[in-house]
Amino acid sequence: MTEATPQQRKKILIVTAHPEPHSLNAALTDFAVEELRAAGHEVRVSDLYAMKWKAGVDADDFPDHAADRRLDVLAVSGQATLAGRLSPDIAAEQEKVRWSDAVILQFPMWWFSVPALLKGWIDRVFTFEFAHGPSVPPPYSEGALAGRRALLSVTIGARESAFADRGIHGALADVLFPLQHGLLWFTGMAPLDPFTVYDAIDVPEERFAAAKREYGQRLAALFTDEPVPFRSLAGGDYARDMRLRPGMEAPGTSGLEIHVRPRG
Repeated sequence: MTEATPQQRKKILIVTAHPEPHSLNAALTDFAVEELRAAGHEVRVSDLYAMKWKAGVDADDFPDHAADRRLDVLAVSGQATLAGRLSPDIAAEQEKVRWSDAVILQFPMWWFSVPALLKGWIDRVFTFEFAHGPSVPPPYSEGALAGRRALLSVTIGARESAFADRGIHGALADVLFPLQHGLLWFTGMAPLDPFTVYDAIDVPEERFAAAKREYGQRLAALFTDEPVPFRSLAGGDYARDMRLRPGMEAPGTSGLEIHVRPRG
């Protein structure tokens, strides 16, 4: 990986979620940290299991919330965010996101989604008025977290063919759509195509070496690869009811794919 010039040096946050310190996910996290730092970038890591991260949103997240008041999570989280009165662990993670030029989420796919701790990190950190809300730019366009890139690095126990054309698990882009589009692009981040390691239950050394080579290439292009070209809500593709206008989809596309502009 070529060392970045001072002008090219970036700040990257890696959020990782796996209970085993010697797991494939931990190894990929360590590799990414080494590669990015060797290239001159600044890296911070939030290892959610090591941090004993609290996954569930509750009243403790909002220190000023009175115990006898109904907990309207959206409203209360927005008020606490604007007032700078979130619990310290949430505030610290939001500061890391603000600090970053790119966010990498490193996780094993469990039940076609992220581990509970990572979902809890998303639920608690991406508060109203931080990641979305009337005081920040609108979603699916510039968004609250615009200017940042995002990469999902995912280990998957299944074989690749099961997520390919006619695969029983469905297209990987569809499985990851809630994260790629509903989290990252919704908040304004520019998501790249995910990096994936399939057949991840038992990865022999030679395949791990190949995975590291591929991941190294992806990390080197973290700020130069073209993001997934999701359509902008503000670009005229959608009507006022937030439905894609008739005829906007590329020929032969259907389902969630219609929300991606043709590449090239």
